[in-house]
Amino acid sequence: MDMRYPIHPTQYERMNSTELREQFHISDLFVADSLSLTYTHIDRVIVGGATPVSKPVELGNNPFDPDADHFLDRREIGIINIGGAGSIAVDGATFVMAKRDGLYIGRNTKAVTFESADGDNPAKFYLFSAPAHAEFPTVHLKIDDAEPLQLGDPLNSNKRTIYKYIHPDGAKSCQVVMGMTLLEPGNMWNTMPAHLHARRMEVYCYFDIDAENVVFHLMGNPSETRHIVMRDGEAVISPSWSIHAGMGTGSYTFIWAMAGENQSFADMDSVSMAELR
Repeated sequence: MDMRYPIHPTQYERMNSTELREQFHISDLFVADSLSLTYTHIDRVIVGGATPVSKPVELGNNPFDPDADHFLDRREIGIINIGGAGSIAVDGATFVMAKRDGLYIGRNTKAVTFESADGDNPAKFYLFSAPAHAEFPTVHLKIDDAEPLQLGDPLNSNKRTIYKYIHPDGAKSCQVVMGMTLLEPGNMWNTMPAHLHARRMEVYCYFDIDAENVVFHLMGNPSETRHIVMRDGEAVISPSWSIHAGMGTGSYTFIWAMAGENQSFADMDSVSMAELR
C-alpha cells in the first residue's frame, strides 16, 4: 500500500512538478491480476484499483489496519467499473458490472472478490473507501438507472452529464459521496468556474482518455494554482484547501469521490475567475 501524508498549502507552493506528483498523483491503479491501493491520511481515505485478468482478485484485508480481520470491518467502499464487463461477489451475492456501473458496499462486509467476464477486455474496478461508523446495505448502481444531470455550455467547452451514485438521495453511506461526469465530444473543461470544499477532500480518477491526449488537472489555492498532467486511468488527490478542475486536449470522463464533514453535494465555496492566479 502506497502512503500519502497531508501537505500544508504553504509547503505546496514551494513544490516542483515532480514533488507535486509524488504527493498528489496516483498512477499504476490498474495492474493485471492485482489490487493496487493508496492510503492518504487526508480523512484516512483509501484509493485503489482491482484488475482481474486471468484470475479473480480479492479485496482481502487492510494492510494498514492489522487488527481488522477484513478490509471493511470499520470501512465502507464505493466502486465503479471503468473497463470491460465483470462481476463483484459480496458475501455470497454476485453483482454483474457493466462499464460505468457502480456498487456501494457497507461496513462489516467480510468477502469481496472481483472478476472479469473476458480477460482480453478486463474489468477495471476503481475503489474509494473511507472509515464508517454505521452499516448501510450493499447497493448495485447501474449506469442505465442513474438519473443524469446535464450542465455546461458548448460555448464554454464544458457541456457535460453528471451521474450521482452514492449520495443522500441515492445509495446511503456514512460519509462517501461518489459519482461520475462525462464530457460531450468537443468539450474539455470540467468544474469551471472552480470551487473549494473546506469541509471535504476529493479524489478525481480520469479515464476514457485517448493515448495521444492528456488532461491538465488544476489544483492549489485560487491565488497559487498549479497543474498536474493526467493520463488514462490515473487519479489525483485534492485536499480541502485546493481547487479541482481540469482541461483536456480531448473529451474524457472522470469519477469524483468525496469524504469528510458532510455529504451535501452543493456544499462548496465558489471561486470567481477574477480570483484565479
